Amino acid sequence: MKISVVTAVFNRADTICDAIRSVQGQSFQDWEHIIQDGGSSDGTLDIIRQSCTVAPQLVSEPDAGLYDAINKGIARASGDVIGLMHSDDFFAHDRVLERIGNALEDPAIDGVYGDLDYVSADNTSKVVRHWHSGPYRQVLLKRGWMPPHPTLYLRREVFETWGLYDTGFQIAADYDAMLRFLWRGNIRLAYLPEVLVKMRVGGESNRSLGRLLRKSGEDYKALRRNGVGGLGTLVRKNTSKLKQFINREREHG
Repeated sequence: MKISVVTAVFNRADTICDAIRSVQGQSFQDWEHIIQDGGSSDGTLDIIRQSCTVAPQLVSEPDAGLYDAINKGIARASGDVIGLMHSDDFFAHDRVLERIGNALEDPAIDGVYGDLDYVSADNTSKVVRHWHSGPYRQVLLKRGWMPPHPTLYLRREVFETWGLYDTGFQIAADYDAMLRFLWRGNIRLAYLPEVLVKMRVGGESNRSLGRLLRKSGEDYKALRRNGVGGLGTLVRKNTSKLKQFINREREHG
């Protein structure tokens, strides 16, 4: 089994090294790292070349935004399983891909996900939020549940059957895609009850009140277009995040 890790990056000189090294330090051997750069001008490309003990599959060219870059990266991937490593993120430990590969030895499983820690950008050992996702049941989608997107690894057949990310969304294309895969596609997921990925706080969806409102609007559009729910589901989705802040200083993983 070969696992493709796709990273879309644009001007992330401060964080891209951590993402690369966390992939290259994995115990699992059969992986490839697809890096899709949007034409960085801040030294990101030099850092990518200097940080890699194994040369990634790097392409640097203009794109139409994050999800367009991700789609380009997935189109270049050759693995049996595909997941994302955002340029601000890193794996929680060096056996994450091994755990994912072991779970997907079961042919009845279409994908794997786990838990996620949001960490301080200034101190990545400090957990700000802990996303305990729990086991998957399709009915949970109507209650606003979703798996942590950075932890989600899917067989390439899922993308081939149900499509890539809709670039008509600026913020919530990942939510739309997951609803499409899980609700309309009814794919089967396995849950790994551990933190798989660490994400620095300050992502694209929560940089300002305006973006938060736009994200809610896009989330609602995704819910309606996939036939999962409406305003009630959106409210549950947003309020369910509050518990992620409880005991946030606790050590995880």
